[in-house]
Amino acid sequence: MDKLPDDRVVLDKIEKFNSLLVSAYPQVSNNLVMEMFSDNVADNGRSYETSILKEQAYRMQDIVETGMDSPRAVWNGFYNSVATATEVLDNIRLQNDSAAYAGQIAEAKLCRAYSMFQLANTFCMAWNPDKADEYLGLPYLYTPETNVNTTYTRGTLRELYANINRDIEEALPAVDESYFATPKYHFNKKAAYAFAARFNLYYMQYDKCIEYANLVLGSDPLSVLRPLINYKTLGRKDFGNLYVKSSETANLLLLPAYSLASRFLCTTASPRFLHNSIIASYETIWVDMPWGTGSSDNTLLASTKLYGNSQGVAYPKLEEFFEYTDKVNGSGYVHIVDPEFTTDETLLCRAEAYALTNKLDEAVADLNFWVKSHCEEVTGETTRPTLTKESIKTFVEKLDYAPSVLEGNRDRSMRKKFNPQGFTVAEGEQEDILQFVLHMRRLETLFQGMRFMDLKRYGIEYSHRIANEDPIVFKAGDLRGAIQLPADVINAGLAKNPR
Repeated sequence: MDKLPDDRVVLDKIEKFNSLLVSAYPQVSNNLVMEMFSDNVADNGRSYETSILKEQAYRMQDIVETGMDSPRAVWNGFYNSVATATEVLDNIRLQNDSAAYAGQIAEAKLCRAYSMFQLANTFCMAWNPDKADEYLGLPYLYTPETNVNTTYTRGTLRELYANINRDIEEALPAVDESYFATPKYHFNKKAAYAFAARFNLYYMQYDKCIEYANLVLGSDPLSVLRPLINYKTLGRKDFGNLYVKSSETANLLLLPAYSLASRFLCTTASPRFLHNSIIASYETIWVDMPWGTGSSDNTLLASTKLYGNSQGVAYPKLEEFFEYTDKVNGSGYVHIVDPEFTTDETLLCRAEAYALTNKLDEAVADLNFWVKSHCEEVTGETTRPTLTKESIKTFVEKLDYAPSVLEGNRDRSMRKKFNPQGFTVAEGEQEDILQFVLHMRRLETLFQGMRFMDLKRYGIEYSHRIANEDPIVFKAGDLRGAIQLPADVINAGLAKNPR
């Protein structure tokens, strides 16, 4: 009894570090809350039910809900991953043989950087070099927590992004796939470079984004993109299973999570606020584009793969996986498997970086790779297009900009007015190509929350209409772009996001 009981695992073998690193991958998702803040959802009316979380997020309020997918769950889940990665790094330091653990160090740093990046996307403003010393960052853990009464400060957004960048850059040269039993569930080399490409796009380091995307896509990008023609005849379940299959070349990193995102975004289990047929018809998958329109005269393969009803239209890329703990009573845990990094999204990161550095021909070439992998050659009287700078300009400039406050559904448009946050976009060809890039990104990342980051980055103003109420308008640089911290985190002394 004179010895303090301590059942913690002693990290003294490489196998133990490998096992603990599995826990450094987050088991939470910010997809639901980010998607509900975005323009991918609409109000179906007061006759339909919804959850408290969805309603508060749609209204862009400070969210008091604390259950699954809430800001509190997101905060705790990602910071738990950060703590685990930091624990691994600290214990490796004690081994006095960093060379032997180079791969594990790299993986831990990537896990920490990724979780901090997701926390930044959720709880901070988008990167803006002109305001990075003004905007609040988040605490970055470099040593394990040993005192529950530790007081943290948030620092600045500039400090936060610099810390994320440092972890990524130190990790990339040492990524080691040799000890991964299931590489697509770890930061394998391509997943690491895809992460670096997206981070550097948001960080406005466009040349680095292109460099890292090149390492993912290789000399023949079309060969590594998702061949959606193979999905054409599949039913919803088989489609959803194949979409997140580790053998699918396009999938680079798959992240399982405890989440209701599929149930609350892709079904009518909570039908009031959803991606509905109006948005699909006027803004996303069925909108008039060079590849077609609607579901019957459209070469876009996704156009015939929408399920649900007019209140909730779902593309089956983010299906629910239910883990039964008691089949008789039907109880268990709700999961999603999120294709967090894919070659298709990395391609669009590169296309955007090309466009923003005025390499417009290269950007258009990437858009055509996306069209070839996402559209079939002919549907009815419609032929898959080959995009050019001229055809993109002609198409975009015939459209009206969507107003920030919608008066009716016919006001909707895929063309959005840009108010870039900390960068510039020239009128004409550059803007037109970026309109296509962001539209493709919107389709590619549907239900994954990334649309909200694009809205924040480009300062796109939009509104959430609510039945019998004034619309809620999201302005360029809107401080609600930084979702409010959980109440218990604020009560513990961390500065809250200003409003």
